[in-house]
Amino acid sequence: MEKKVFEFDFRGRKIVVEHGEMAKQAHGAVLVRYGDTVVLSTAVVSKNANILSDFFPLMVLYQEKLYSVGKIPGGFIKREGRPTENATLAARMIDRPMRPLFPEGFRNEVQIVNTVLSVEQDNSPEITALFGSSLATSISKIPFDGPIAGVKVGRVDGKLVINPTPEQLENSDIDLTVAGTKNAINMVESSAKEVSEDDMLEALMFGHEAIKELISFQEEIISEVGVEKMEYECLEIEDSLKDEIAEMCKEKLDSAMRIEDKILKYETIDAVKEAVVESYVESNSDLKDDELEELTTKVKLVLEELEYEIFRKIVVKEHTRADGRKMTEIRPLSTDIDILPRTHGSALFTRGQTQSLSITTLGALGESQVLDGLSLEDEKRFMLHYNFPQFSVGETGKYGSPGRREIGHGALGEKALAQVIPSEEEFPYTIRVVSEILESNGSSSQASICAGCMSLMAAGVPIKAPVAGIAMGLITDGDDYTILTDIQGMEDHLGDMDFKVAGTRSGICALQMDIKIKGITEQILKEALAQAKDARMEVLDVMQEQIAEPRKEVSKYAPKMMTFMIKPEKIKDVIGRGGEMITKIICDASGVSLVSDVRAVKVDIEDDGKVVIYHSDKEVIEKTAEMIQNIVKEVEEGKVYSAKVVSVEEFGCFVQVWPGCEGLVHISKLAKERVEKTEDVVKVGDEILVKAIGTDKKGRLNFSRKDAM
Repeated sequence: MEKKVFEFDFRGRKIVVEHGEMAKQAHGAVLVRYGDTVVLSTAVVSKNANILSDFFPLMVLYQEKLYSVGKIPGGFIKREGRPTENATLAARMIDRPMRPLFPEGFRNEVQIVNTVLSVEQDNSPEITALFGSSLATSISKIPFDGPIAGVKVGRVDGKLVINPTPEQLENSDIDLTVAGTKNAINMVESSAKEVSEDDMLEALMFGHEAIKELISFQEEIISEVGVEKMEYECLEIEDSLKDEIAEMCKEKLDSAMRIEDKILKYETIDAVKEAVVESYVESNSDLKDDELEELTTKVKLVLEELEYEIFRKIVVKEHTRADGRKMTEIRPLSTDIDILPRTHGSALFTRGQTQSLSITTLGALGESQVLDGLSLEDEKRFMLHYNFPQFSVGETGKYGSPGRREIGHGALGEKALAQVIPSEEEFPYTIRVVSEILESNGSSSQASICAGCMSLMAAGVPIKAPVAGIAMGLITDGDDYTILTDIQGMEDHLGDMDFKVAGTRSGICALQMDIKIKGITEQILKEALAQAKDARMEVLDVMQEQIAEPRKEVSKYAPKMMTFMIKPEKIKDVIGRGGEMITKIICDASGVSLVSDVRAVKVDIEDDGKVVIYHSDKEVIEKTAEMIQNIVKEVEEGKVYSAKVVSVEEFGCFVQVWPGCEGLVHISKLAKERVEKTEDVVKVGDEILVKAIGTDKKGRLNFSRKDAM
């Protein structure tokens, strides 16, 4: 295969695509260079398909190689392990815009693997991998209605920027990732510093214009190296079967879907479907096992399609919702705080049949999360973790480490609330919020934001403003469409869009959009943003009735904190040889024998001399601070001090000015008259006045009682 190289100048930065040299046995492979960022993207499809499966087996991987940034993995095993949170989110970001563009009924397994080989921080490897994934799939035999592309959008000093550098992002009030086809946007992920709906819409459309340029470049490459698409097997369903099933149960399904209660609705729908399937199984018992399996699969697919059609008719044609709400109506809201007495902050937020219990924990800065990834950031002090147990939907299931969905929902909530978290200087704590989903019927990620915000305020975290989130839906029927506020589970499952918007009263803090159709227009985006703003204000009203602002003090169970500065050159004195001094300070101040004891005071000392002390007892903090300050405090020459005699020698006595500060009073400096024996003037335990007169050749402090008299 001949190597071919394609180049494109994209907004002042070069993109180079190499094809035909690497990974030649993959069905599609490209090496994409974006500046010095290099990603190998490959796409492979299985030969056979399970046409009776009810889902499309697409796997997207984003593999971070630490050699790409000149790092050796930390820990005992010096090789990359399970994907980092960032790698998981990057894989989701690629999967979400690509998945809707594979043909309906296509069931061959597809694996798209992105290997990050080199990273230049100014050129995003995630965006490069998204470009490469689309191109590798598009040039292969895999059927795909692409290509797609994605860009990041920032806004620096009021000016929109495509693919901003990390330095630009630090000064940007928008951090937006948008993806789509040349005709429409189909994926959005964003955080923002309380940006208006109009400004966000402008950024979205600005990003889409850049996407069109990248797609045009891909189309040039596809026309030159792309291959013919494969033929694939899919399940063909006869029209006569569809008509027969519709006649049997359409009215029953219609009635069942209008039941307002989620559990009763689903139970009734399932009962209708099961009765239809059983009737076909009984009447065709003479079929072979594989023939009967194929028939039952067809029946189930027809029932799903019928459910889909009825749902659209109810919403788009009748302008009613399955639970009887108006299109812009939010389900009943309720809130509570201080549910858990010993946690630092807790809140319960319930919207209809979706409920989040969120807990805030405050810790020392030293407890921040260490990040072992490809970015410049090596730690973070604010985290939001999302847990979705199976009991929340009345089901059994697997329990274990969080999956992609849990990580994605947690990251979205973290983005939203991070915009209002106080700086380290304002509030020097590590902050962790955990959302436990206790009940779910749609939009649990947004419930997590609402509950998480209230738990932060209850914990006394001085956030800049309360944040609420709402999920919007879209139902289309031809050219007709309806936008829904506060979608529930069925509206998400059977609808065309899940558009989550979180923010304060002033503007948007986070945005996420996934769609199941090929894309949506600017008009739909504008309407959805406006409708979401109205809903957000309504939710904020309810939250602020419960807790209007952050508490002025942290919980009595949360660590209290004291901050002060010492000279950087004194840090080694506080730490001591091998940590001996700081260990002694922590143990003595806390009254414990081990620094690992949960009752032990926590001390963080930064390179610039900033000392932060944490403990639930203010007296312990003050004692610790005094001990540290005694070590770093310096004696002023010529100043008189009260000192305690700690030892008596022939040549004089040693005195302690304060704990950790001792010096010598030579026998000649004890009195104005000649002193024969030190014991004639002082004894151990005496309190005397001494004057600091400098240091000796050994660097020891010298004092004079004679000069202080």
